[in-house]
Amino acid sequence: MPASSASPPYDRSFDARVGEAVDVATGVVRVTAPNASAYTFTGTNSFIVGKSDLAVVDPGPDDEKHLHALLKTIGGRTVVAVILTHTHRDHSGLARKLIAETGAPLWSNGPHRLSRPLKPFEFNPFGRAGDFTLSPDRHLSDGDRIEIDGKNFRVVATPGHCANHLAFAAEGQDFVLMGDHVMGWNSTVVATPDGNLGDYLASLEKVIALPQSRYLPGHGGEIVDGRAYARALKAHRLMRNGQLLEVVRRGPTTLSAATRAVYPGLSGKFAMAGKQTLLSHAEYLAQREEIELGRSLLGIRLLPRL
Repeated sequence: MPASSASPPYDRSFDARVGEAVDVATGVVRVTAPNASAYTFTGTNSFIVGKSDLAVVDPGPDDEKHLHALLKTIGGRTVVAVILTHTHRDHSGLARKLIAETGAPLWSNGPHRLSRPLKPFEFNPFGRAGDFTLSPDRHLSDGDRIEIDGKNFRVVATPGHCANHLAFAAEGQDFVLMGDHVMGWNSTVVATPDGNLGDYLASLEKVIALPQSRYLPGHGGEIVDGRAYARALKAHRLMRNGQLLEVVRRGPTTLSAATRAVYPGLSGKFAMAGKQTLLSHAEYLAQREEIELGRSLLGIRLLPRL
């Protein structure tokens, strides 16, 4: 989402070096895909872990140039797994082709799934963004340990951006492969029903508690002090809750009108993302019984709690 005056200290100075193999940690190489956009920043970061036996974390979008760049970096070495932080297609779209090229199994938290079922009259505008048919050979769950070429990772379930999101904390090293849960260039989209704000805030607390503090995100550059940055992201979301509460306490309003008040000046796809993100905030506040939320064929209304 576009920055506000109360935004965390976003860093957009990242030099992606698209298509190149860039060393980012001991035994970890980043290759950024050529899919820059308003939502993906400079492109999706794929990470190749290991020196002899490898794993590819987030193969990225279905793009032939990116497939060639990954295979060039792999250089004929054995790929023991293709691993997903989540199943949004900008991270998982290339998985099937890379698996066909390498013979590697797929490890993930399962096919794409919504954070909650669709409500009556509800349409998911991000329905095509996730792959609901991509099933793993190995299902990864919170607390699992995985080993790649002698390097051990703890699997950390981080739902919020979407329901099956994972991060991977390197044991004995100070970094986490963070996917889209925490990104330094912007705050991640938490768009209901794909995402869930309550889950996202709880997942922020989970990664803040990790011993590792250096975050390697799915878009943009590394975040050196990840804990401080994650705390700033949490404060930012709580500030948005306060803004929405202030709007609703002035009287009943529609979700669209509230979005214009909280995110002034948004248009096009940004307006859609803002509306779905604000719905996540509204549902969170309704669950906490701080506002009322009503649905009908005419849309969503937000009402003060009596």
